[in-house]
Amino acid sequence: MSRNSSLLAHLLQVEDISATHEATLLEMENNHSVAIAVLQDDHEHKVQELMSAHELEKKELEDSFEKLRLSLQDQVDTLTFQSHSLRDRAKRFEEALRRNTEEQLEVALAPYQHLEEDMNSLKQVLEMKNQQIHQQEKKIIELEKLAEKNIILEEKIQVLQQQNEDLKARIDQNTVVTRQLSEENANLQEYVEKETKEKKRLSRTNEELLWKLQTGDPTSPIKLSPTSPIYRSSSGPPSPAKMSTAPR
Repeated sequence: MSRNSSLLAHLLQVEDISATHEATLLEMENNHSVAIAVLQDDHEHKVQELMSAHELEKKELEDSFEKLRLSLQDQVDTLTFQSHSLRDRAKRFEEALRRNTEEQLEVALAPYQHLEEDMNSLKQVLEMKNQQIHQQEKKIIELEKLAEKNIILEEKIQVLQQQNEDLKARIDQNTVVTRQLSEENANLQEYVEKETKEKKRLSRTNEELLWKLQTGDPTSPIKLSPTSPIYRSSSGPPSPAKMSTAPR
């Protein structure tokens, strides 16, 4: 009996679970259907918006393309017109050139008629310039040689200046020696003059004594003979011994 009750309870529980599961599945299916419907609506709305935007952009592009086409067509027409105009002008210019070829050539070649004369003149000018350059080079070489000579002369001048300074020093030294010799010569001359005066004085004294001796002057205390040394001294210059002992 208890076993049947347990089995019955289990069956009831299974039925409840099945019912609950079915209810849950039904609810999920309903929710899924609602979600799908919402997504479909959103998708259709977005597709509609994209199609509208695409149509609008397409319309704008078509308008822009039409404007650009018209603008380019205007430019093409303008360029075509200009091309035709230029072609017509080129034809007229070509015809004018054909008609005036010789005249145009003369006008074009007019600046070159004196080209040979100008070239000859230019050649002469270049030759003159070359001669001037050659002369300048010669002058430069001469100046370089002169500069070398000046350097040598400067060295010689320095040597001569040194020699001049040495010679000046020797002259100064000789001047000092000459001054000393002049002073000694002056002293010697003074001495000679004094000696000459003394000699003359002694000569006069000897003559007086000799005269007194010869005349027998009573005032003379001594009468000398001609053989006396004093008498002999009167006939010649005084001896060095007498000059050295004579008063000055």
